[in-house]
Order: sequence, then C-alpha cells, then structure tokens
Amino acid sequence: MTLNINELGEMVIERRGTLGVRAAANEIGISPSTLSRIENGHVPDLATFAAICRWLKVDPTRFLGMQAAEASEESATVHLRKKKTTSADTATALGGMIIAAQQALRDLENI
Repeated sequence: MTLNINELGEMVIERRGTLGVRAAANEIGISPSTLSRIENGHVPDLATFAAICRWLKVDPTRFLGMQAAEASEESATVHLRKKKTTSADTATALGGMIIAAQQALRDLENI
C-alpha cells in the first residue's frame, strides 16, 4: 500500500486557493513549513496526514488505495461475543457504545 502523495498535495493546493500558506497551515493546525513540504510532494507523518484529511474533508482511505470500512453494530458485537469472558448482554451493550462513538466521531468530522 502506498500513499498517493501527489493527489494529496494537489488537493491541498486547490483547497488553499488564494489563502496564504501560513493562514492555511494555521487552519489545519500544522506549521507553514510542513504544509509547504506536503504541497511539494513530501510524505506527512500520521498526525499531519489526519489533520490534512480533516481539513480537506476527505476520507484518508482515498489516498491509501483502500475502501472505507463501514462498521455495523452487529460486527462490533460479534467480535466481542467471541471472547468467552464477555456475556452476550455485555457484548451487545459494548458494541452499541462503540458504534455510537464511531458515529459521533464521524459527525464531528463533518461539522
């Protein structure tokens, strides 16, 4: 799996538009020099990559050549039920909480 760094840099440049590097970097929460390196094709660290994807409002899997996984309450619950020390009721409750937390994070990212 490889990071499609050229597409990432191009999208950053396009999204930034007439906004200066310093102002855009401030919006993203990274340094201007880091933003400049990304625009010039350098590979970001994981935290920077995540911040840029949030700023671009793009799923990170787009750049990783992967499909986004859709979590369902059933899949989370099934994984928990495999553990013999977890009761079915506990697994169901924990699965529901995990799904709710994942949805809350998605909702926050879409704000």
